[in-house]
Amino acid sequence: MDIAVVRAWTLSSRGFLRLALASCIALFLVVTSGAFVRLTGSGLGCENWPRCGDKPYPEQGYHAFVEFGNRIVALVGIVLTLATWLAARKMHGLPRVARLAALGAFLVAAAQIPMGGITIALDLHPLAVMTHFLLGLAVLGLAVVVAIEAWSLVAGRLAPAGARWLRQLVSWAGLPACAALVVTGAVATASGPHPGADEGVERLGLDIADTVYVHVRVAAAFGIGVLFVGWFLWRGRRTHPGVVRLWGALLAVLVAQAILGEVQYRSALPWGLVLVHVFLAAAIWALSIALAWVLWRPPAPLAQK
Repeated sequence: MDIAVVRAWTLSSRGFLRLALASCIALFLVVTSGAFVRLTGSGLGCENWPRCGDKPYPEQGYHAFVEFGNRIVALVGIVLTLATWLAARKMHGLPRVARLAALGAFLVAAAQIPMGGITIALDLHPLAVMTHFLLGLAVLGLAVVVAIEAWSLVAGRLAPAGARWLRQLVSWAGLPACAALVVTGAVATASGPHPGADEGVERLGLDIADTVYVHVRVAAAFGIGVLFVGWFLWRGRRTHPGVVRLWGALLAVLVAQAILGEVQYRSALPWGLVLVHVFLAAAIWALSIALAWVLWRPPAPLAQK
């Protein structure tokens, strides 16, 4: 691309918001498509990374096409994070934290390329697969921050929501608890019947009943925390009703996830239900990041009833 064209490129604040949202959607799809690769046993569909057989693209085979499809989705996500970062650099009024988040999203997304190669080279070792997944969630979280700041750039910003101690509690206790929820869920998956390929894949060596036991209790603690925060947010619903609606969305997804988790465990973890479980896990992570951020820096539309 011509450097002069890049320097002359301008984008409206609404256009930047659309770009940031597109990046969030693409990165969400990267997480779920990666889970689809693993759960269909397609993780080694293109073993000699970055090629797929003798050519850069798959010629035949279901697993090869699934694995290659995930690479295409990931490439789209990387391109969008790059475009978002380049646009963020030229957006007047966008805070520095948003520019740094956009840069971080691009760098971590780009780091997924060698991480994918390492994962294949290690024959889908569960620790490598977990790292690949958690990096994807990190990128998604950064993209959510950029999208919220882009929304504020378009619509304006309100004063922080709730008491300062509540905002600190959500940021410094709620988000680590959500991260623990995601990590223990990843460990449980790494101990389950979906190694990512048909055979020859090393497992963690942990009993799935033990890992699920820990994961369920972390989920219960996180759920209690969400209810606790919701009680105080509800008391301030007149000034920030949109923040309460965001909390309600998080609670609804968390309840759906709990029900699904119970059903999938009692039905021997069918891969389709596990895929939905991963989808909802990514949603819980994104919504938790969004809630923590808007408590400090709520976009003006969150005051609308």
